[in-house]
Amino acid sequence: MGQLEATSVAFRDLREFISFVEQRGQLNRVRTGVSPELEITEITDRVVKSGGPALFFEKVTGYSMPVVTNLLGTEQRMAWALGVDTLDGLGDKVRGLLKFVQEPLPSSMMDKLKVLGALAEISSYAPKSVSKGASQEVVLTDDASLKRLPVLKCWPLDGGPFITLPLVITKDPQTGKRNVGMYRMQVYDARTAGLHWHAHKDAAVHYRHTEEKKQPMPVAVALGTDPATIYAATAPLPLGMDELFFSGFLRGSGVEMVKAKTVDLEVPANAEIILEGYVDPDERRLEGPFGDHTGYYSLADEYPVFHLTAITHRTNPIYPATIVGRPPMEDAYIGKATERLALPILQLALPEVVDMNLPVEGAFHNLAIVSIKKRYPGQPQKVMCSIWGMMPLALTKTIIIVDEHVDVHNTSEVVWRVTTSIDPRRDMMFVDGPLDALDHASPRPLFGSKVGIDATTKGPMDGYPREWPPDIVMSDEIKEMVSRKWGQYGL
Repeated sequence: MGQLEATSVAFRDLREFISFVEQRGQLNRVRTGVSPELEITEITDRVVKSGGPALFFEKVTGYSMPVVTNLLGTEQRMAWALGVDTLDGLGDKVRGLLKFVQEPLPSSMMDKLKVLGALAEISSYAPKSVSKGASQEVVLTDDASLKRLPVLKCWPLDGGPFITLPLVITKDPQTGKRNVGMYRMQVYDARTAGLHWHAHKDAAVHYRHTEEKKQPMPVAVALGTDPATIYAATAPLPLGMDELFFSGFLRGSGVEMVKAKTVDLEVPANAEIILEGYVDPDERRLEGPFGDHTGYYSLADEYPVFHLTAITHRTNPIYPATIVGRPPMEDAYIGKATERLALPILQLALPEVVDMNLPVEGAFHNLAIVSIKKRYPGQPQKVMCSIWGMMPLALTKTIIIVDEHVDVHNTSEVVWRVTTSIDPRRDMMFVDGPLDALDHASPRPLFGSKVGIDATTKGPMDGYPREWPPDIVMSDEIKEMVSRKWGQYGL
């Protein structure tokens, strides 16, 4: 029984991470005054698309709080946030956990001691209740107001200002299990905001159970936690798995939690800002439009309303925000972390899978490119159907299957393979099923058609009657010779 791999870097709170990236020349402080309405978005959009640094806006017009954006806006910063040097390292950490879970029961005393050590390590990942925290250094109840926060209006047609990096904490009224999800919030006024959770999300399940009980549901919103906890709120974990436990696994230590002041929930003790309140099961309000990560505006629709009962925060808090829009944006790197997280889990169910790419341009739920070790006819179609049966990949609109030697991250190669290696009638499979709520092309919301494309090499086992042409590849001997002589060519 092996030991679990410890995280290389762990951040107690957002401020430690900000300091870390600044020390590495990955944060710029903007000291001139900026507006939270559109201006911060335009600045951040230009910087993130150029692969630039995190941005710390020290003077936001009309507010005393600074705003930080683009903290996770490169693969390197995203990896650092999760305690690894590269995003591939995230997959390695998950594989280590899966390997431990799958190993047989120990037989020798030494193996049993190792298991006990690993179990003790796993238990250390669980969230820890504490009596007080920095997130409650200032407590506002009667005078609590969302207007105190420098909430951004990101795009011209947005329905208003939106909180874009909220960790929304709810509890299932039937089971008592907690969920932490990232659902945008449109600020309507000083005490109310729209809560945008899709039908497929765990918080929506909690809300439906609340509707059945016909009683208000307590909600807490954490702004500015440590980066691993921010990521965990976006991660596609199985229903019922505690995101805070997963954050503890990424961090290598449990997240400290403190009891909220006005609702029956625990909240991160070291967050910058906490919003406390509730939603009424009988109340909906129009939320949106909102410039979304698809590159289009998600249209206005009816969503639950959050009622504020308290704001608690650190002394001199920092307001965190992310900007979404036409990719690539900061969420592209959050999505790439999820891709690396999902791969070992996918391989557990489908061992023939070699690699996977969820291209940024496909907004992650529109396209998945998967390479497999093909061994029998119909295997690509089996993999497609299996993926469509696994949440959240079940919402994927297009799946491309290629051979194991194809680099799924080289989109030029993938396009070449698809356009030259398929017979459209034979190799395209259409199915109907659930789609992401942000898919605007389907005739009806949340449901529509999907396509799987088998771009693997065909042969006799596939009933292919002709000879499949070989790839044009230079011999290794010639390539090595030319490499040795390259300096002699005068090129």
